[in-house]
Amino acid sequence: MATSEVRLIRSPISVIGMWLTTVTAVTFLVVFLADLLGLHTNPYIGILFFLVLPSFFIFGLILIPLGAWVEKRRRDRGLAPAEIHWPRLDLNQPGQRRIAVGIFALTMANVVIVSLAAYRGVEYMDSTQFCGQVCHEVMKPEFTAYQDGPHSRVSCVQCHIGPGASWFARSKVSGMRQLVAVARGSYSRPIASPVQNLRPAREVCEQCHWPEKFHGAVVRRVAEYSDDAKNSESLTTLQMKVGGGSARTGGATGIHWHTNPNTHIEYITTDAKRQVIPYVKLTDASGTVREYFADGVTPDQLANGDRRGMDCIDCHNRPSHPMAATAERAVDSTLASGEMPKGLPFVRREAVKAVKASYPTQEAAAESIASTLREFYRTQQPAVYNAQRQDVERAVAAAERVYRRNVFPEMNVQFGTYLNNIGHMDSPGCFRCHDDNHKTKDGKAIGQECDTCHDIQ
Repeated sequence: MATSEVRLIRSPISVIGMWLTTVTAVTFLVVFLADLLGLHTNPYIGILFFLVLPSFFIFGLILIPLGAWVEKRRRDRGLAPAEIHWPRLDLNQPGQRRIAVGIFALTMANVVIVSLAAYRGVEYMDSTQFCGQVCHEVMKPEFTAYQDGPHSRVSCVQCHIGPGASWFARSKVSGMRQLVAVARGSYSRPIASPVQNLRPAREVCEQCHWPEKFHGAVVRRVAEYSDDAKNSESLTTLQMKVGGGSARTGGATGIHWHTNPNTHIEYITTDAKRQVIPYVKLTDASGTVREYFADGVTPDQLANGDRRGMDCIDCHNRPSHPMAATAERAVDSTLASGEMPKGLPFVRREAVKAVKASYPTQEAAAESIASTLREFYRTQQPAVYNAQRQDVERAVAAAERVYRRNVFPEMNVQFGTYLNNIGHMDSPGCFRCHDDNHKTKDGKAIGQECDTCHDIQ
């Protein structure tokens, strides 16, 4: 048989490619079916089979023609064929026709497999599982807070990407940079907040939340506890003037007046966390413009600041990843919910002390918190320890959860690392602008009267 008739794809490189493609194709199909049936939940299995495995499949496909090309180069140099010969292609012969049909069928199968892999890979990269668990240490604080947050049934991509091809492509480019940072260990600890270049809230938040809808007032009860033996409770009841509305309903009122479509507010911030706001510009429904300047601000400071249009995220800056501002607030929350027993003497004081201490890891914290609380009640309150042993263990478990929920030493996240702009008790929040120090040139100030936003009972 002539040299030109030798099968080029019988070269070692091509054979390796065919073997690799076949093995990965069969493996992928098996795992794809298992995934459809919900037989695996491990995120690392998903990234292996839907991102890594298809890469080997495509690599194998590339090796087949590459091997043929290398073999042809060998023959052009006058070397003997590496393997058996190619037969002459004649579709009139039943045997060759069957081979041609088989190759075509396998090619179509390869196209289907690559398409399924690409689709499932993109779908997997958009899953909450991928976002929160694959880069485990990096995203652990955000994912932990997300699971307990009010948007825990909303997938990450619905807020961080939203619909549309342009933001999808932009997110993947950003994801490549983040992947490099994770591989190099050069990512920020903690993850910087606020997130820069986040999609506008009107394109994301307002798919579910409607600022023109009138919400009226909302009553909120805030429970706080003292450090005495009875863990004495004090309640503050606030009527929050959430408001809303539009020109059609008689105008916007309450707190949501800020983001009403008929109201346009711009501001300039001069720090990365958007906590210092020396300039505010208001354009009301009639087109009247008022500019407010903080005391002492200079034109140079404003020129170098970041100008933004106010939207939901400027107040609701931790909508899906809330963390306690202080250990006291975190422990008070567990007492109010009944997770930590209020009848255990001094439990508030001792729990706060235990979770506020510095620990190198969450595991070390859990051990120390448990031993500290048990030792206190065993030595300082022996009667209580013997009579309320179950309550002591409940307090231990609740305190450990408080720490694991809010403090992540590996990422340098502590109580108060992420400021929440809702309110003004633990961070400037509303008082970034409502401080009586932002004034127009004619002296009109942005006031901070309590009854602007709520009534205290």
